[in-house]
Amino acid sequence: MRILVIDGQGGKLGKKLIESIRKACPDAEITAVGTNSTASINMMRSECADHIATGENAVIVGCRKADIIVGPFGIAMADSMLGEITPAMANAVAASLAHRVLIPMNLCDTYVAGVVQGSQTIIEDAMKYIIRITGGRHDGTTDV
Repeated sequence: MRILVIDGQGGKLGKKLIESIRKACPDAEITAVGTNSTASINMMRSECADHIATGENAVIVGCRKADIIVGPFGIAMADSMLGEITPAMANAVAASLAHRVLIPMNLCDTYVAGVVQGSQTIIEDAMKYIIRITGGRHDGTTDV
């Protein structure tokens, strides 16, 4: 199973997602793509991704190859994340045949109703979904 994690800004959410995915799905092939070099470097620090890349073309190519795309909600919205998400990036995410697991964030002039900022419950819910569609853990546990 090929999982693409996309993040921008500082890459902190991406790093946390990569660590959680590796724990939940140890056999997954994880590719981390930062929309900027800082995000890529911080996701690389997780030491859990199989591949790391940066930039628009890496997002576009990664979306074509991924079975699952994971990242903040803004990766599917052009010009979000302070302009880091180009229309081509957002289109690649939205048009991909991959499952999309989007983490709601109330940032950059987008308000997602019902989202409690920084809730660990959101990450846990995302991991449960990823485990379900990948077959993830085989020991029956879902805690991340």
